[in-house]
Amino acid sequence: MVYRLDERIVFPNPRYCGEEDGLLAVGGDLSVDRLLLAYSNGIFPWYSFRGNEDILWYCPMQRFVIFPEEVHVSHSMRTLMNKGIYRISINEDFTGVIQGCSKAGGRYEERGAWLGEDMINAYTEMHRLHLAASVEVWDKDRLVGGLYGVNLGKVFFGESMFSLVPNASKLALIYLARFLAEHGGTLIDCQFETPHLLSMGGRTISYDEYMDILQKSC
Repeated sequence: MVYRLDERIVFPNPRYCGEEDGLLAVGGDLSVDRLLLAYSNGIFPWYSFRGNEDILWYCPMQRFVIFPEEVHVSHSMRTLMNKGIYRISINEDFTGVIQGCSKAGGRYEERGAWLGEDMINAYTEMHRLHLAASVEVWDKDRLVGGLYGVNLGKVFFGESMFSLVPNASKLALIYLARFLAEHGGTLIDCQFETPHLLSMGGRTISYDEYMDILQKSC
């Protein structure tokens, strides 16, 4: 059963509601308070802004995550990092990163595009309140890749990444994982499994294990 949200900032218990693909609820808004409640329960918005009038909220029972200390750095990535071609930063250009995630490779024009203006505005406000962060990859003064997500306590909830040059998003993820490992971070939530993230050390855990980590870390 999929739950319809109203103006109240509440979500149903994902253990007892939702579809097999993780779709839990529809409706509501992208206010900071609702997003905070959602992420603290492993729920996130994901919908095509052209194809849906309502916001769709997901909470898969099998969670694909990366534990920071388990990030895999391939030989080719080590070689690239040792060359020192790119500079990596945190929170130097959140706007540039979220715009890059929205539009790189013609994503914005695709029928199923999900990172539209409402989502961009919502996460930009989260960033203004220090609840969202970005990692940037630079080639001199040019932004060539990066990622952004929500950061609550010791957990980073990854939202999207982009690359304008080969492996830029991988560089950003490795930098993020190492930064979190050095500063007590416990988890990177990847939301859904992809071959790209699997190759970098991602693995699946149960929702119960996931929530146990969140409750201790957020």
